[in-house]
Amino acid sequence: MDMSDAVVANSSRLKSIVWNDFDRVKKGDTFVAICRHCKKKLSGSSTSGTSHLRNHLIRCQRRSNHGIAQYFSGREKKKEGSLAVVTIDQEQKKDEVLSLVNLRYEQEQIKNEPVTIGNSSLDQRRSQFDLARMIILHNYPLDMVDHVGFKIFVRNLQPLFELVTYNKVEADCMEIYAKEKQRVYEVLDKFPGKISVTADVWTASDDSAYLSLTAHYIDEDWQLKKRILNFVTIDPSHTEDMHSEVIMTCLMDWDIDRKLFSMIFDSYTSENIVDRIRDRLSQNRFLYCNGQLFDVRCAVDLLNRMVQDALDALCEVTQKIRESIRYVKSSEATQSMFIELAHEVQVESQKCLRIDNPLKWNSTFLMLEVALEYRKVFCCLQDRDPVNMKFLPSDLEWDRVSVIASFLKLFVEVTNVFTRSKYPTANIFFPEICDIHLQLIEWCKNPDDYINSLAVKMRKKFEDYWDKCSLGLAVAAMLDPRFKMKLLEYYYPQLYGDSASELIDDVFECIKSLYNEHSMVSPLASSLDQGLSWQVSGIPGSGKDSRDRLMGFDKFLHETSQSDGSNSDLDKYLEDPLFPRNVDFNILNWWKVHTPSYPILSMMAHNILGIPISKVAAESTFDTGGRVVDHNWSSLPPTTVQALMCSQDWIRSELES
Repeated sequence: MDMSDAVVANSSRLKSIVWNDFDRVKKGDTFVAICRHCKKKLSGSSTSGTSHLRNHLIRCQRRSNHGIAQYFSGREKKKEGSLAVVTIDQEQKKDEVLSLVNLRYEQEQIKNEPVTIGNSSLDQRRSQFDLARMIILHNYPLDMVDHVGFKIFVRNLQPLFELVTYNKVEADCMEIYAKEKQRVYEVLDKFPGKISVTADVWTASDDSAYLSLTAHYIDEDWQLKKRILNFVTIDPSHTEDMHSEVIMTCLMDWDIDRKLFSMIFDSYTSENIVDRIRDRLSQNRFLYCNGQLFDVRCAVDLLNRMVQDALDALCEVTQKIRESIRYVKSSEATQSMFIELAHEVQVESQKCLRIDNPLKWNSTFLMLEVALEYRKVFCCLQDRDPVNMKFLPSDLEWDRVSVIASFLKLFVEVTNVFTRSKYPTANIFFPEICDIHLQLIEWCKNPDDYINSLAVKMRKKFEDYWDKCSLGLAVAAMLDPRFKMKLLEYYYPQLYGDSASELIDDVFECIKSLYNEHSMVSPLASSLDQGLSWQVSGIPGSGKDSRDRLMGFDKFLHETSQSDGSNSDLDKYLEDPLFPRNVDFNILNWWKVHTPSYPILSMMAHNILGIPISKVAAESTFDTGGRVVDHNWSSLPPTTVQALMCSQDWIRSELES
């Protein structure tokens, strides 16, 4: 634009501070604002406002960064406790700031027209909550809001956004937690069924310990749900009474102690802690079957403990194999020699040697599995290079590795079934656990004392688990319409021989007792109870004491009333033919469809199938260590850690659904 005949306009009416850096000139009927630093020409019309001028000053390369804060908002001052922009004048950050400024996204270099905000508005409060949710969702550190790079990015992205301080974003996270907690509380309060709760111990980088309690249930639409309830600090030095009291306090805070069906603990959790919680709940008659199904131990945790026994037994040999593989991979010449020897001894394996990650036990198994396939090759390499291959395992050690690797292979396969199932309901665990039981019996017959002692050690851990959990596993298997009681009739004779029939009867007695307890609280039972209550109250002279004395009779009448007419849900279910087995069977969908046919038994399925027999997250399945709080959050106050961990779980669950 030719500005030769332009004249400087009267600026006495221009009140905005932005005009300290612009000259307003008039050419004909058009007003133009000219930057005093880079001479760029922008609209100077009064109808254009000044937002585009502020935006230009933010990005103006020839203008000093000093004093830029005053242009972020011409109408608002910085509020106390908040930071609107970055003031880059500290000598100690000079180099850092310069490198960041040079990386700025310069819209003006891409597009000739200036960036304008126009009449668009910014919802400051909503944006603050969006920022807090982002931090929660992705484990970002709260102090990222103080990072120079973050401030520059936000400033260039949206100059109107008023940057927040560390304290403010922490307060926003706590507010999100309070609101989300109320929503979860209302969902659980309205939920008509029973809830199972898992208890996990996490650690932090400073060696502090946290107890995580998570609710698991099947909702009214027959979908598996889980929500973290608490994430509280615990002191390992505290007594078992204190630990059980912490758990009870959390349950009562959520008012779900009356809805509890079972709790899932690690294999090493003290019996005393479990017994104290069960006794408290039993006093109020909250538990079904006198609490027989309350104490459940994590199946994957059991597998991990047996795996650790196996890895400990192989510790020295594993290190020898690891060093042998490391030597083979140390040079191209050695690798070429190894491949040549593989051809000579006719090893057809296409797998590559690999070094394991000791923090993931399945990777150690894979390393051993591949090494066994190249056993002959390693022996030949030792003959050619005895100096560097002096740490190769002996023949006996190789034989033991082969046997123990078969143990690990079974554990890997079973663990994958548990954690990769599309529908990880309680019914899928019984056949897998039974197969492990049968294999342990066989392993204990191994003539090698070394292998035999390992198998006996693992079997002891397994039997402790089996004594606590076999009943719940069997009931869950019965609720699978593909198996019903047939799975017990198949496995128990293999496990118990002549005693199998008696043990199957014991399981069925528990099933009938559980069914009767559910029938008493079903909608069908409530209508009957109302009829019985009306009959009793209609008898002249009958008062509260009279009704209390006949409560046992009412229960007896209800339990036996169905025998005169038709079979119970349970009888009909067991008499109906088995559902065909197929790969994509969805047991929750099956029960959803068949609820009208088995209304009381479907209540049982709701509560039993929702028990998380394994509580280990899929990403932590093969970890040799426990779960650790993210380092970005571990140093925060305990109340903040709980708010972040719980809120993250709730927000992620909402996004997934």
